[in-house]
Amino acid sequence: MHTNLIPMQSPNMLPEHDKGKDPVLECVNLGISFGGLAAVEDFSIAIGPTEISGLIGPNGAGKTTVFNLLTKVYQPTKGTTLLNGRDTHSMTTEQVSRAGIARTFQNIRLFENMTVEDNIKAAMNGHMNCGMLRSILRTPSFYKEEKLAHNNAMELLSLFNMEQYADTKAGALAYGDQRRVEILRALATKPSLLLLDEPAAGMNPSETAELTESIRRIRDTFHIAVLLIEHDMNLVMNLCEGLAVLNFGRIIAKGTPQEIQENPAVIEAYLGSKKSGKGA
Repeated sequence: MHTNLIPMQSPNMLPEHDKGKDPVLECVNLGISFGGLAAVEDFSIAIGPTEISGLIGPNGAGKTTVFNLLTKVYQPTKGTTLLNGRDTHSMTTEQVSRAGIARTFQNIRLFENMTVEDNIKAAMNGHMNCGMLRSILRTPSFYKEEKLAHNNAMELLSLFNMEQYADTKAGALAYGDQRRVEILRALATKPSLLLLDEPAAGMNPSETAELTESIRRIRDTFHIAVLLIEHDMNLVMNLCEGLAVLNFGRIIAKGTPQEIQENPAVIEAYLGSKKSGKGA
């Protein structure tokens, strides 16, 4: 069920169920230029603390560049980004991760020769209290932390009913399962905002439908926000509460899925016919 969006004082909007709450993320006039050419310009959005939002547009529109700006892979040349009210301007990629942003990638980036459980546990290091000396000496506190990490990893795997793959090498998993593990590894960092870069890529319709429900379950279980880039318009329109359409690095439309579907320019340029429900 889709919700209505309410305007903020800035050029941004939040879903009704987050009314009265501060946004988890707010970008105002964010931008970056490469060699004098603007790759992203005047990018302004807000995401509520429990909102599922989408960023859509054709290939080359700048969507992944936006994700790289949010995670500090690139440093913006203009604009402001607030994460839970904190300006991220001086933060590094690691600092932004610790502050609450986790992401997945278009191209899966798992440790293929490590087990599924170890892939997930590797992302927990920033939240573990056991230092190097305790790890070397194998102190009781080390084993306590290890047990806790194991239990947390298994709990995450249960979200996708993947407990049986805990000891399987990540590289041996089917493609769809590797994508699920990458999402679980991102969740292991305990984010307040989860960025998903084309999470349904390579999935069949059945897997995509399952993923849609899983993303809702993740939001409801962990009470976090999700921002996704996706070309599957059926997933986008059924899942997202707010959408921003990007073209040549600029947002050309923002609104609910219904508003985006009814926007003639968006329909013609990005979504195709309303009957097809397909996107570029």
